[in-house]
Amino acid sequence: MLDVSFDPTHSGPLRGLRVLDLSRLVAGNMLSLQLADFGAEVIKVEDPDGGDTLRQWRERGPEHPEGVPVWWKVYARNKKSLAIDLRSEPGRAALRTLAAGAQVLIESFRPGTLEKMGFAPEALLALNPKLVIVRLTGWGQTGPYHQQPGFGSLVEAMSGFAAKNGAPEAPPMLPNMALADMVAGLYGAFAVAAAVREVETNGGAGQVIDLSLLEPLLSIM
Repeated sequence: MLDVSFDPTHSGPLRGLRVLDLSRLVAGNMLSLQLADFGAEVIKVEDPDGGDTLRQWRERGPEHPEGVPVWWKVYARNKKSLAIDLRSEPGRAALRTLAAGAQVLIESFRPGTLEKMGFAPEALLALNPKLVIVRLTGWGQTGPYHQQPGFGSLVEAMSGFAAKNGAPEAPPMLPNMALADMVAGLYGAFAVAAAVREVETNGGAGQVIDLSLLEPLLSIM
């Protein structure tokens, strides 16, 4: 008989995997949530001034006019939080120390931002040759749109999802949830699992995963 009782001592199959999550909002948090739920040690690296923007997303109602940060309560579960000012040299030094001892690093800055901070993939892989780096953006690290803002709603339109959704006689309809971000997060979690296996089991070098919001959603169309 299958035992489905809750065991708080069970650590999950990804125990021992340390993940640094520098991302903000939904997609990166969805990605790292999958890893955390299966036992990875996920360290959310947040700006000391307000933290992850997702903390400010609130659901409001008559009983809670101030709003409840339900998004953060869901997506931050099973994670640790660490405030680091990456604009300062002590903060960047702390991140270099953390990156040297991690297996995965997730970031969602605009293309080029990580390089300006001194953390280009080449620099990170010099610190940790087996590091798996996930670079999450709207349109990817290269291409004609790579410097443009890339939000889920834009991606849901450009992918063709909005045009296929809704009634034939009605205008294109966007989803009422962060669909593009969630799909990208799930794709990213699988990409991380594959990359970590390549590194740890097949003897491969560190990996750089260029994960856009557009391509995962387009692929399921």
